[in-house]
Amino acid sequence: MATDTLKSTGGKGSASGGLRRLLLDNGALTALIVLVIAMSALSGDFLTADNLLNIGVQAAVVAILAFGVTFVIVSAGIDLSVGSVAALSATVLAWSATSEGVPVPLAVLLAIATGIACGLVNGILVSYGKLPSFIATLAMLSVARGLSLVISQGSPIPFPDSVSHLGDTLGGWLPVPVLVMIVMGLITAFILGRTYIGRSMYAIGGNEEAARLSGLRVKKQKLAIYALSGLFAAAAGIVLASRLSSAQPQAAQGYELDAIAAVVIGGASLAGGTGKASGTLIGALILAVLRNGLNLLSVSAFWQQVVIGVVIALAVLLDTLRRKAGATPTASGAPGGGDRKKQAATYLLAAVVAAAIVGALSFLHNGSSEAKAQKVGLSVSTLNNPFFVQIREGAQEEAKKQGLDLTVTDAQNDASQQANQLQNFTSGSLDAIIVNPVDSDAAGPAVRSANESDIPVVAVDRGVNKAETSALVASDNVAGGRQGAEALAEKLGGKGTIVILQGQAGTSASRERGSGFAEGIKEYPGIKVVAKQPADFDRTKGLDVMTNLLQAHPDIDGVFAENDEMALGAIKALGSKAGKSVQVVGFDGTPDGLKAVEQGTLYASVAQQPRELGRIAVDNALRAAEDKKIDETVMVPVKVVTKENVAEFGG
Repeated sequence: MATDTLKSTGGKGSASGGLRRLLLDNGALTALIVLVIAMSALSGDFLTADNLLNIGVQAAVVAILAFGVTFVIVSAGIDLSVGSVAALSATVLAWSATSEGVPVPLAVLLAIATGIACGLVNGILVSYGKLPSFIATLAMLSVARGLSLVISQGSPIPFPDSVSHLGDTLGGWLPVPVLVMIVMGLITAFILGRTYIGRSMYAIGGNEEAARLSGLRVKKQKLAIYALSGLFAAAAGIVLASRLSSAQPQAAQGYELDAIAAVVIGGASLAGGTGKASGTLIGALILAVLRNGLNLLSVSAFWQQVVIGVVIALAVLLDTLRRKAGATPTASGAPGGGDRKKQAATYLLAAVVAAAIVGALSFLHNGSSEAKAQKVGLSVSTLNNPFFVQIREGAQEEAKKQGLDLTVTDAQNDASQQANQLQNFTSGSLDAIIVNPVDSDAAGPAVRSANESDIPVVAVDRGVNKAETSALVASDNVAGGRQGAEALAEKLGGKGTIVILQGQAGTSASRERGSGFAEGIKEYPGIKVVAKQPADFDRTKGLDVMTNLLQAHPDIDGVFAENDEMALGAIKALGSKAGKSVQVVGFDGTPDGLKAVEQGTLYASVAQQPRELGRIAVDNALRAAEDKKIDETVMVPVKVVTKENVAEFGG
């Protein structure tokens, strides 16, 4: 295995100095051991077989991406495109196998070829186009994500069943993603330590000009390096889509940063010349352990981001201290036999020490018998939207009233991140789970795992497909869409031109509100829809999309936005036209939306009661945990709020 084994330049020291050297020379491993011990001490649910396997599954995609990025970083480059390439490769597989009828084995090859092709383009731009790797791969990040959205039309594509088994387990307990991660790690170690291309990576990263003068074909080697990164990204995309049972065009957003962080935490230098597969794996495990443990400890979703950033900084700082303490990396990146034996002994010693400590902690946790409050987990699709913030607040109020221990997580509109959170809930000894799905299909596999563990699941606002839920607490989005169409049409006198701002593709809320509006507007043939564009339920995107639409349709009479945030963005774009020559109707009845209704810039909002949704969801989750009878569907009424009745509406 290729490594950046560090050798002390100092002389002999005491036993304490030797221990200090051992810890410093294995900074990432030390950080991982400390994290595992800390999480085991703080949470009795951390050190269970199911949870440890969850950590492995959650680390798998980032680790596979990071293995590919390791090749690039060792050669003193950077690859920002791996997350988008992963999503594109998975989308190509799902689209070709389902929509185009391509045999699954050939579709898999097409997906892998897509990843390699993207990597080759990166390599050509860097080697022959003389572009900085940062710029070349940043461009590919945008291109690959755009192609993924074009192919899928912005909607998730079901994954072939034969490939979805990659997200399953062998023998009912060993996750396939973990096996794939191990295999890809061994391949990475072999390439770095036993092949000509691997030695070339270290030479290029150490001194590219010297490597070129020594006869190394640097340009061709870089093509191979970036192609390998694309190949590993494709593999990661296939594994991720298999876990979600669907190819998500927006999947793996931000994963390139996690992959780079894993490589750097593992001991590689962004300046190039050092790095190893084992270090990258440890870095990915550190990130997975951290996120898993913070979920189990009920740490605020907002504070989790702060903690993760701090731990990454501390891990890299430890590596810096190690280097300043007198350790120097070997030039070749390939250790000798003695170094290998020493490294193996270090890992074995670390495993024994960690096992002893966490075993003792586990015994202490098992010995504790004090009564605890019932625990419920709530995974919200995003807390960057007032509607979902109010759902959380309503849930927290009801939990406090009922004496429940409620853990809230923020999926940040990332279906794979939500799947991880739900798996953490399942292994965390919760009495019930509440989920507000990012995507109804992608939430299915994780909810099925909760079903297998006999943990009741309540869906709120959006349903879950291909899984059992004890209840769905939601507003009637279809009826609300029809009401919105009627309100806008009547305000316009039954004639005029309008545009529609759509929500995030693939969500049941967007589909249902859109279909309800389409049904309602059919009753008014004098009204013509001249444009439909997605703005992802986001105010800023609503502003940008509306600004662009006004260039093509400056004389529109009305706007229907599938939520208040997009409606408020549209109002900003319309300026003085809003509420006067152009009527805008939103959806949700958020505080800002109702304020705009009161001011007259927003004509109406189809108001839901998000606090009531959260309250009822918690109540139903508690009843399900106690095996009490509950309705499978609980519909919270919606109503159209205008300036005339806004004062009566309490949210």
